[in-house]
Amino acid sequence: MPRWESDGKGRLERAALELFETQGFERTTVAQIARTAGLTERSFYRYFPDKREVLFAGNELEAHLVARVEASDPVLTPIEAVLTALGTADEVFQSREFLLRRVKVIAASPALAERDLIKLADIADALARALRSRGVEPGKARFIIDVAMAISRRATSRWLADPDAAFSALVAQAAAELRDEWA
Repeated sequence: MPRWESDGKGRLERAALELFETQGFERTTVAQIARTAGLTERSFYRYFPDKREVLFAGNELEAHLVARVEASDPVLTPIEAVLTALGTADEVFQSREFLLRRVKVIAASPALAERDLIKLADIADALARALRSRGVEPGKARFIIDVAMAISRRATSRWLADPDAAFSALVAQAAAELRDEWA
């Protein structure tokens, strides 16, 4: 009887990324992903509803950010609470190398690019709800989150390009650049 190997979800994620890179998202099947990971198709579907979700499954980042906003010091302004939370996002990110590879795969596939936008919108909605629970008016909460997500995108692209940069410092830098534009 073969020895059971742990981290089935991680093995599937790594196998999918490798196959998406070498043969493209559209030409990769769930059966190929499972086989490459040393698992069955049935095992694949225990972790993911479809092959797109192998790069997007889980809500660790969303849960982490919402918890940080909800637990933030009440004296912080809403934007400060969100930016402080975003500055800790790297605590739940996968390795920089994995994320760089993932970005390239997503950019090469319209279906994955669409799913990435949906995932980001889900995170933004959750953060807006967290701000509303702090008493922020819904329209203002949405505006704050839209600005914060733009800051986060800028910080993330810089973080992926600079292995020595601290993510929280890059979030602060991007926010300062935006403030300087109106100063």
